[in-house]
Amino acid sequence: MPRTRTTPQGTLRLLFRYRELDIKARYETLSIANDVFIALCFVAGSAMFYAKPLETWAITLFLLGSVFFLARPAIRLARHLHLSRRADEDDGSAQDF
Repeated sequence: MPRTRTTPQGTLRLLFRYRELDIKARYETLSIANDVFIALCFVAGSAMFYAKPLETWAITLFLLGSVFFLARPAIRLARHLHLSRRADEDDGSAQDF
């Protein structure tokens, strides 16, 4: 089965779908990295509470983890807007779930 179609519209549509998958993969990778940073902040912060001199650093890591939690919906919103902008260029086949 050929990767491109002979009509210009078919070729454009196929390239758009490939680009859409690439965009989704990038945002998914960013979201996973964000989740890892959240976990590291909270685990390290929890461990630091066992030592009294590190308590300030523990609170800082909890605050940083909370900021990363705020980044989660921001990443999803950026992905949604990016795909919506791409959908306006095509036939609207890019949808966020």
